[in-house]
Amino acid sequence: MAGLPPELLQDRIVAVLRAPSLTNADGIIGGLAAAGIRTVELTYTIGDVLQHIERAAKLPGVIIGAGTVLSEQQATDAINAGAKFLVTPAVRPAVAVAAAKHGIPVLMGAWTPTEVAAALDCAPAAVKLFPGEMGGPGHLMSLRGPFSKATFIPSGGVSATNAKDWLAAGAVALSAGGSLAPADALVSGNAEVIIRAAQTFVQAVKAV
Repeated sequence: MAGLPPELLQDRIVAVLRAPSLTNADGIIGGLAAAGIRTVELTYTIGDVLQHIERAAKLPGVIIGAGTVLSEQQATDAINAGAKFLVTPAVRPAVAVAAAKHGIPVLMGAWTPTEVAAALDCAPAAVKLFPGEMGGPGHLMSLRGPFSKATFIPSGGVSATNAKDWLAAGAVALSAGGSLAPADALVSGNAEVIIRAAQTFVQAVKAV
């Protein structure tokens, strides 16, 4: 399976855009990149997400991926639209198979030790520890005992405030959704709110 994008490893943040609709996508994604977050996930909860992925994939200096990918068909459609990585909320072997055919990395969702083991069997680029707010950084630290060689990216409840704790617990990067890009700002196209949050988030990560 393909590895994580270098931009993600450098910035250590994935911006998750999750909302019913998305307005001013170019301004929002361009603003995120300018603030220092070049890896952006567009979830399947967005209406016309494939069209958004296709357009965003053409923007300079950003790595666009698809999130909430649950099926092989969704994976294939997103890759054909230009997605450079896929993210699942749970263990989805069929998504991993589709991604492997195209050399696309997958962040595979998991929470329990059993789920993490099953996710690792799919050879993902990273395990997306979700939902992160359920156990916090302490849960990640516990998992890293038996899964010391696994690459973890927490998602859910991750913010600029607790970024330091997650990274100290062993996260290779962070997946930030509502704390970085609130749904109402995505729907209204309020890039300024998201850019300010991104600048704060980047500063928090760089301070670690």
